[in-house]
Amino acid sequence: MQKTLTAMALALTATGATAQQIEIDFAYPYSSLFDVTYERILPKFQEAYPNITVNIRATYENYEDGTNTILREAAGGDLPDVTMQGLNRQAILVERGIARSLEPFIAEEADFTTDGYNQAMLSLSTFEDQVYGLPFSVSLPVGYYNMDLMAEAGITSTDDLPSTWEEVAQVCESLIAAGVDTPMFFGWNITGNWFLQALMWSQGQPLMEGNDFMLDTPEGLAALETMDMLFDRCDMPNFSTTDGQGAFTAGDVAMMFWSTSSVGSVERSKGDFELVTNEYPGMGAAPSGLPAGGNAAMLVSDSEDPEVLAAAWAWLTFITSGEGAADVARTTGYMPPNSAANEIILADFYEANPTKATAVRQIDLLSDWQAYPGDNGLAITQVIYDGIEGIVTGDYEDMEELQEELTDEVQSLLPADS
Repeated sequence: MQKTLTAMALALTATGATAQQIEIDFAYPYSSLFDVTYERILPKFQEAYPNITVNIRATYENYEDGTNTILREAAGGDLPDVTMQGLNRQAILVERGIARSLEPFIAEEADFTTDGYNQAMLSLSTFEDQVYGLPFSVSLPVGYYNMDLMAEAGITSTDDLPSTWEEVAQVCESLIAAGVDTPMFFGWNITGNWFLQALMWSQGQPLMEGNDFMLDTPEGLAALETMDMLFDRCDMPNFSTTDGQGAFTAGDVAMMFWSTSSVGSVERSKGDFELVTNEYPGMGAAPSGLPAGGNAAMLVSDSEDPEVLAAAWAWLTFITSGEGAADVARTTGYMPPNSAANEIILADFYEANPTKATAVRQIDLLSDWQAYPGDNGLAITQVIYDGIEGIVTGDYEDMEELQEELTDEVQSLLPADS
């Protein structure tokens, strides 16, 4: 297979009738976010590699669906060649032997890191000193503001936007008093318990330490109490993720706390109001850290054909570097985890697109979006989801009791320390 993958990839750019057409399968999540991105990238790739056909499979609904789909396809022998997986869902594919190490491919590339990839970003997809994925898009939580509605609370400048959750609650109360029915949507239900991890990292405390679930800490209780306070004082409906973002883009919600990934889609679909994004509020102070959301391109092909693998590698590297990575920022709100895109191609981009620059200002806060170890990771995600939804609906009012229940149930699903 090592029959010089780089040389083979170069051969795949050949034109002419004698060139063999090679097909690869590719799957990704969140069509509402990424369809427009791949519509930009695919023609550029086809121009560079006319002999490779990329067949795009049905999109995954979210990262959990993406992981479940790959696990099913691995069991059935129907894997795509390249899959996009949430940064917090890569480990299980590595542990199950589904994802291929990219080290043999990287070894054949000259000056791989200087092409824009850097160790900080590669570390998000590195396991046992082996790179298994190339980060495609990185997001951080940010605040979205409808400045027309914020004026109802006397806020007309970004300098006056709330910087703590207590200030957010105070703004909610002012907005409610001014007649705004839905002052805030807080994205507690984003995939992978991301916002719970954001509240934990804000305090400098990871949600997982080894096989120990760290919600049973003062920081864990503070995270639950912060959500309880926000949902109550902001009178927040139990929106689905789709309905919450839809209400904001329709101009009915003043503040939305969400991933920067949706900036592009919000701008394309929003009503006639001024949109501003700003840094994610902290718990009494600026956050100490925030979880890196996003996804990585992983090679999961079960083919042993060197030409197919070289074609999959060509696609994987094209979409995560240079122009491919730049198109992520142009069409979404994600940061391309590639210095070539950020520092060269997008040199003037963020100045011209300030709503997409907020996450870049927070880049020093990047922390792990943690997975839950063992075989029950997806089940644990659902247990936590159900618990937080109980706060939204008012089924849980005693946060210490909820803390104890969640800790006991989640810990029982985690591997026992050996």
